[in-house]
Amino acid sequence: MTAIGKDTLKVRSTLSVGGTDYAYYSLAKAAEQLGDISRLPNSMKVLLENMLRFEDEGFTVGKEHAQAIVDWQKNPVTGNEIQYRPARVLLQDFTGVPCVVDLAAMRDAIKKLGGDTAKINPQVPVNLVIDHSVMVDEFGHPKAMEANMALEYERNAERYDFLKWGSKSFENFSAVPPGTGICHQVNLEHIAQGIWSSKDPNGEMVAYPDTCVGTDSHTTMINGLGVLGWGVGGIEAEAAMLGQPISMLIPEVVGFKLTGAMAEGVTATDLVLTCVQMLREVGVVGRFVEFYGPGVANLTLADRATIANMAPEYGATCGFFGIDDKTIDYMRLTGRTEENIALVEAYAKEQGMWFDPEHEPVFSNTLELDMTAVVPSLAGPKRPQDRVILPEVDELFNNDLARIYKKAAPVRTAVEGKDHDIGDGDVVIAAITSCTNTSNPDVLIAAGLVAKKANERGMKPKPWVKTSLAPGSQVVTDYLVKSGLQSDLDALGFDLVGYGCTTCIGNSGPLAPPISAAINGNDIVAASVLSGNRNFEGRVSQDVRANFLASPPLVVAYALLGTVTKDITTTPLGQDQDGNDVMLADLWPTNAEIAENRAANIDRSMFVDRYANVYDGDEHWQAITVEPSDTYQWRAGSTYVANPPYFDGMDMTPAPIEDIKGAKPLAILGDSVTTDHISPAGAIKEDSPAGEYLKGNQVPKKDFNSYGSRRGNHDVMMRGTFANIRIKNEMVPGVEGGETTYNGEQMPIYDAAMKHKADGTPLIVVGGKEYGTGSSRDWAAKGTILLGVRAVIVESFERIHRSNLVGMGVLPVQFKGGDTRETLGLTSDDTFSIKGLGELNPGQDIEIEVTRPDGTTFSFTALCRIDTANEMEYYRNGGILHYVLRKLAA
Repeated sequence: MTAIGKDTLKVRSTLSVGGTDYAYYSLAKAAEQLGDISRLPNSMKVLLENMLRFEDEGFTVGKEHAQAIVDWQKNPVTGNEIQYRPARVLLQDFTGVPCVVDLAAMRDAIKKLGGDTAKINPQVPVNLVIDHSVMVDEFGHPKAMEANMALEYERNAERYDFLKWGSKSFENFSAVPPGTGICHQVNLEHIAQGIWSSKDPNGEMVAYPDTCVGTDSHTTMINGLGVLGWGVGGIEAEAAMLGQPISMLIPEVVGFKLTGAMAEGVTATDLVLTCVQMLREVGVVGRFVEFYGPGVANLTLADRATIANMAPEYGATCGFFGIDDKTIDYMRLTGRTEENIALVEAYAKEQGMWFDPEHEPVFSNTLELDMTAVVPSLAGPKRPQDRVILPEVDELFNNDLARIYKKAAPVRTAVEGKDHDIGDGDVVIAAITSCTNTSNPDVLIAAGLVAKKANERGMKPKPWVKTSLAPGSQVVTDYLVKSGLQSDLDALGFDLVGYGCTTCIGNSGPLAPPISAAINGNDIVAASVLSGNRNFEGRVSQDVRANFLASPPLVVAYALLGTVTKDITTTPLGQDQDGNDVMLADLWPTNAEIAENRAANIDRSMFVDRYANVYDGDEHWQAITVEPSDTYQWRAGSTYVANPPYFDGMDMTPAPIEDIKGAKPLAILGDSVTTDHISPAGAIKEDSPAGEYLKGNQVPKKDFNSYGSRRGNHDVMMRGTFANIRIKNEMVPGVEGGETTYNGEQMPIYDAAMKHKADGTPLIVVGGKEYGTGSSRDWAAKGTILLGVRAVIVESFERIHRSNLVGMGVLPVQFKGGDTRETLGLTSDDTFSIKGLGELNPGQDIEIEVTRPDGTTFSFTALCRIDTANEMEYYRNGGILHYVLRKLAA
């Protein structure tokens, strides 16, 4: 149900579509009073409508906020604070479990404060899709998916039991069971409506733009459908569920003009890797990106979704595409109702949101790409923005062996029990995976056609390659089976392993023990090639150090070649059954072949059938029997789901903010520290603090599962904070992994944090540029506060992580005036005091005093990165959840 806005501008109007009347908030009527909006970017028109619809009594949204968005056209820079309310929230299970844990804990807490537990209920629709848990344990055989699903339910029974309780106990909360698909692809193909409609308190149907926030950074994929959406931390998502607005500054909007069309043989993956590189070079963190120009009309809806999906990789809040005929055609193909489709078209045209490829909106700044210039590319070996054109991949890796990996010469070694060896640069993982690419039929069909041509020539992947296919939707299987391409993929080892994120989020499963032993015993720099969106160190596999993002057909090709040390464009991928060399060009499909296959094998009925009973699940899900209840009965000793300590001792009045005095650094870090570094999602090492904790609770190593699957247990997660195997803490030079010092003694970060806590010593973290890039992991902030870190001081923050820190009551601070940890000479021996916090305001300069071991002191000025007044209220309350809880309990 949507609220009734104050509507001081009298813009509420009626739109009749197919015999149904909808109330809507007319942008044309608003323009008559606020000024011309014809050159306002479409993404900003969505924000303007939101201000008009949610205008209240001046507490959060007034007509001055709508006026500020209109006036932005005159000076398109970051503007005033606004309070934005998305239509709905999207969750995945890794981030969804802690969200449900927090809601359950809030019900306990509000009950203790004398409030009503029913107030802790989502106020907007919430869809949770279980997609992050399946691992590639079994692969390369017809029963792989069945085996992996059985293991998934065995490992995650307690988590799924808890999520099913949530779906029964909370209103407006739906859970899509395991084995259905990836949340972003399910959102694109089914959940999103383009234009949403619901009844207001008077019972009148109101139409408004479909908007969402999600607890996965790739929520931005839905911008390809003209739905404004982006990733937020779980903490912020929980607040949005509970009716709180998202506090944000009116953003800058970067216009990305597309012209021309992609050349023969070039894929959407090549295009998005080019866009990522270009936008990272410009710098778009905290900004909207909106794509415009005549080239947009040459992109399929799936191509647009691929580009929108990787907005986190180029650093933007979103990568927006407007609604046009391609949107309508896609909605019809994917099974949306004719009533919904008619409403989308009528509303977008009435509100001036229909995309015109010749229109030039006002933008903060622009860049342009002629798509005819895009060439086949990969990105790697560590960052998605590091694009390399296909013929230069070998040269890059061979140079990196010396430059990055400090190897004088490549190494090869025998593999025990096998008739082959393995060496630096060998591809040990080739994975068709991830929402980014498996949502795009053209690149999946291209992969199938490469496999078909290779299979016809009797070719096989190299024996050291672990192959897998994990699409984001069951519809992918339907069209690959119908076309006969799945059997060709199977013949090359790309059997279906499950529907979920798998390798892209580090659930690649173990390598064969002899391969793993050869890699680790000889310091081999092994490679992976995956059709994913992230390739950070230590993410894909703990055995693999060089990771390359590629299109699905190139994943198949690299599985055949087996190495990144040779130029795949000039080196034979292998030999056919007659001993003839087979080149990449011999296998690569034409655009016409792909289009013909798509037209013949994909239709509306596939989507209608697959999504008809999307919430029912298989026999495993249906066998989970739980009863709804007001509060959750926490299981004593559970290592998966535990009542977190955030609200312990909380009362109705927040304590005054005190200065941070005598703080010690827990970690001093370099540039591009990701949320994977801060809060890993992959395997739990047996000798790590988290591993020791699990063993102490009688959990055998085989049942450790992953950090991601245990995000409902704070005892595991705080021990895993800063525990990535590739993190480099400058307090312990030359050491990789989650280590630090305490009084000069080296030890795990968790152990040192607990010693500092026992001493009553507050902690800080110091870092470089792009701190917190990557996934929208709330645990990167939750673990930070639970370790006792009061402030994080860095050169620049990634958007979501900065917001998460504020949401957990951690002070984000940014160096200014050219200061860095290096120019200031900050070391593990320094002690820090941050002053003036009792009178702190958003965006204020603050003084930090540093005391050296010899007693000398100096001070430097830094910038408080609490950006809005609402965020300051959250900080003063100890976090956003505490703020919301006090407000609801009152």
